[in-house]
Amino acid sequence: MAVARKSRGTRVRHLGLAGRTGTVLLAAGIGVLSPASVALPAWAQQSSVPADAGGYYATPPPVDTSKKPADEGKPDKNYEQKTQCVQRSKLGGDQVDIKNRPWGQEYLQIEKVHQLMRGATGSVGKDIKVAVIDTGVTAHPYFGGRVESGGDYVATPNGGKAPGLEDCDGHGTEVAGIIAANPPDASIGFRGVAPDATILSIRQSSQNYEEAEKKEPPPNTASNSAPPASSNNPGSQLPPSSQGNGAVGGAADGTAPGQDKGGRQQEQGKTAGTLKTLAQAVVRAVDKGAKVINMSVDNCRPATGGITEPEQRLQAAVNYAVGRDVVVVAAAGNVGDKCLQNDQPDPKSPKMIVTPPWFADDVLSVAAIDDTGGVAGFSVNGPWVSVAAPGTKIISLDPAEGSSSLANLTIEGNGEPGAIQGTSFAAPYVAGVAALVRAKFQGLSAREVMNRIKATAQHPAAPGGRDNFVGFGVIDPIAALTAIVPSEADKAKPVQLPGDLPPANDRDPAPMIVALAGTGGGLVALLVTLFVVHSVRRNRPTTSPGRKTP
Repeated sequence: MAVARKSRGTRVRHLGLAGRTGTVLLAAGIGVLSPASVALPAWAQQSSVPADAGGYYATPPPVDTSKKPADEGKPDKNYEQKTQCVQRSKLGGDQVDIKNRPWGQEYLQIEKVHQLMRGATGSVGKDIKVAVIDTGVTAHPYFGGRVESGGDYVATPNGGKAPGLEDCDGHGTEVAGIIAANPPDASIGFRGVAPDATILSIRQSSQNYEEAEKKEPPPNTASNSAPPASSNNPGSQLPPSSQGNGAVGGAADGTAPGQDKGGRQQEQGKTAGTLKTLAQAVVRAVDKGAKVINMSVDNCRPATGGITEPEQRLQAAVNYAVGRDVVVVAAAGNVGDKCLQNDQPDPKSPKMIVTPPWFADDVLSVAAIDDTGGVAGFSVNGPWVSVAAPGTKIISLDPAEGSSSLANLTIEGNGEPGAIQGTSFAAPYVAGVAALVRAKFQGLSAREVMNRIKATAQHPAAPGGRDNFVGFGVIDPIAALTAIVPSEADKAKPVQLPGDLPPANDRDPAPMIVALAGTGGGLVALLVTLFVVHSVRRNRPTTSPGRKTP
């Protein structure tokens, strides 16, 4: 029996060694295959380097409140119109409206948001004034008279219009439409996020107006034909055969401004729009009673470690706004010839600085996602990105003078139609949600509103639930309007939801499945390792070395 036990013990110990070897290989294989253990490339990882040395990169210097600008309420230079204003360009057939809902509205469940707001407050953003600092806003019929004149830093409007109510470029009208448009026809799917809110329009920039050098005859703006192709030309819808669900019935037409690659940049050559007037426009919006400010314009420059005088004025202006209980929202910026992507190895040392997003302590900086749910390739990354929202395949108001329709395409400089896109159109989704939060939770301060939007976003799988691509994640309007945020639990009380509210939208389970698979793989590896250790200890000889077993 002793021999048998010794022989069996030897066999067990031998197989234990083989088992341990196999198990180690198995665990290593599981670890390699587990998605949770795949190493991220350097540019996608958060850096643990110490704070910036010798300058300001990831964060700006402290606010110098003495730099708060005085609002002059007028253009800083003499600008003249040099390019024909946006027009509606027909491709033939009768004008029709786009019936389908934009994918961004579906993604954010805007229809359910509207039902929730009506059940809880009786309106969807009523009495909330949102300032749109942009290229002006045309008084489109779908605003229902809810557009106010806020001022003009470009020029005296043509046709005797009130300051801020001419949109030669077409950009500001589309931005404002995403915030507050309300088509009377129920068959039209497009709606603004806060369709009862009021728009305060301040025209601050224009790529169609340039600094005047000498007297020139005014451009020919009266034309029934499509204007020549340029970067600011109107766009056009394609026929339904090319559009999918973009239009319903017959050949369609439409208008949209051309979108330059870098977005609505400030300080670009001789065109109207500088950081000086942008800072003044922020102060003006505050003083005119805005509760939310949307800026789909920005300035992009190489990071030098310093801050310029105009940037300091803008920083002081947005700090003044938040201090006066105004939520400030800004587009994160688009990649272009003069604004390179921040894809350097150290994310805390960006090579490009974008303002006003840089002032993240006082600004909700908004990145763009596409219809896959991933960050859009044109969206500028940075340590200042707060949240993200849909920014591609945009449907909004036709900004052409006299139009009562929608637009979903733009004619680019090459004369070819393309989709409307940019972080410019992601920002107003967030501004609209901010307006709704302000309407529902009237006791919250501007900073608490901003924190609520970030806290309830769909956080990325990154340290601290934040990365440089989408910030704290894609906004979740339903959560922003219903969740109890711990820091404000004494102010944001739960409310009884309407009984007829539709069930929650079933989201794509793939990301959760992948995450659980990775976690499960790691757990299996751990259990196998514990089993092997236990087996080794159980089969370890208990006799002393050299002692003969009887």
